[in-house]
Amino acid sequence: MRARAGLAPHGWTPAARRARPPSVTEETLRALPVVGAAFVAQPTLRVARALLGKVLVHRSAAGTTAGRIVEVEAYRGPADRAAHTAGGRRTPRNEVMWGPGGRNVVTRAAGEPEAVLLRALEPVAGIELMRMRRGVDGGADARLCRGPGNLCRAMGIDRTSNGADLRRSAVVLLDAPSVPARAVGRSPRIGVAYAGRDAALPWRFYVRDSPAVSRPPAAAHPAARRNGQRAPAKTRAARVRSTGAAGRSPSR
Repeated sequence: MRARAGLAPHGWTPAARRARPPSVTEETLRALPVVGAAFVAQPTLRVARALLGKVLVHRSAAGTTAGRIVEVEAYRGPADRAAHTAGGRRTPRNEVMWGPGGRNVVTRAAGEPEAVLLRALEPVAGIELMRMRRGVDGGADARLCRGPGNLCRAMGIDRTSNGADLRRSAVVLLDAPSVPARAVGRSPRIGVAYAGRDAALPWRFYVRDSPAVSRPPAAAHPAARRNGQRAPAKTRAARVRSTGAAGRSPSR
C-alpha cells in the first residue's frame, strides 16, 4: 500500500518507533480513505493483523483526536472461551457483536460474533485534548492511549459509541500504510487466564518496540508456557467488529 502524505510508516525502525509519533492535521486525516466493507469482511485474525497501522479518529464537539493502531487482540466468537460470546452467550452487553461487521465492538458477518479489541494507539492528532480527558499534564504522549481503558478515555469513546458504524459515524477507521511483517509481534492475549487452553492462543498482534504498546510479552502465562509461548500480564480496551473486524471500546 502506498504511503499517504503525513502518515508514512516512517520506516518502522526501532529509532523511529521510540520517537514521538508525528502529529497530523485535520486536512491530512480527511485525505485518508475510510476502510471499506471488504476489509472488515475478512477472517478476524487477518483483520486483526491488518488493523496495525490503520488510524482511529473521533470527531466531537470538543475537537478531533486520532491515533495509529499499534496493538490489537482477536476474539473469535462462541468457540473462543476468552470471548464475551463464548458458548453462544447473547446479552445486552454483547448484542452488537451479533450484528453486521464494521461496527464499534464487532467483526465478521451478522450472526458471527467475532471482534478485534484495540489495545493501544500512537496519538497523532488532538494530543492536548487527550491529555485533558485523561487529566494528565506530563509524561510521554505514547502513554495516553496505552491500554483499552486509557484509549477510550483519551479518545472520548464511551458507551454512546457502542454499535457505531466505523465507516460513517463520529468514530471512524481510516486506511493508512500497513506495518511490515518484521515490525509485528504476536503473543497470547492479556488477562484471559480464565479461558483455559484458549488463553495460550497467540491472537495478540502488536508493533514491536512501539512505546505505546500496553505491555511487552514478558511474563509467561502458565498455559502459554506449556505451549512454548510468552504471554503478557493484565490490562483494559476499544473494539472493531469484523464480519472480519473493528475496534471495540466498551466490550469484547
